[in-house]
Amino acid sequence: MKVMPVIAVIVAAIAIGFGVYMVDVDQTEEGSLPEVDLSVEGGNMPEFDAEVGDIETGTEEVTMEVPTIELESPEEAASDDS
Repeated sequence: MKVMPVIAVIVAAIAIGFGVYMVDVDQTEEGSLPEVDLSVEGGNMPEFDAEVGDIETGTEEVTMEVPTIELESPEEAASDDS
């Protein structure tokens, strides 16, 4: 184990310890939130009249020819070559 990194960590810890005790903060006045008076009246949502196109959806059965693929693992290829 190297001594220099250990000494550096100890010195840093001592410096931080002294720094914490050297700072003294005292509260001199109480804080408070602002007073808020809120009144809300009912609103009105806008109305829209829109004409849109018709979309028809459905399902249809389709038969497709799918190509077949043959795979050989490296072990099968090696046994075929023997």
